Amino acid sequence: MRPSRNQLLINALGVEVKVRRLELALSQEDVAGRCELDRPFITMIESGRKQPTISVLHRLAGALDLSLGELCQRVEGRYRAEAAAAAAAASLSTGRSGR
Repeated sequence: MRPSRNQLLINALGVEVKVRRLELALSQEDVAGRCELDRPFITMIESGRKQPTISVLHRLAGALDLSLGELCQRVEGRYRAEAAAAAAAASLSTGRSGR
């Protein structure tokens, strides 16, 4: 059975939340207020230490002026890029070229 926690995906979410927050020139406090969460919770999401529920993701997307789908697309793109980079690094460290 696969573990229920995918840290690479959780980290991708955190990075995308932070990137979007900075694009909008918002503080963590601003985002927290917009989605009725506390600032430390936003900090934990951005640092990959919290795995938010779908309800929280929906509120967070709205606070970042995105639809839930748009936020998920951004996270998916970052996740795929990070997963590919991790696979390439692992391949280099084991001496395999993937062929």
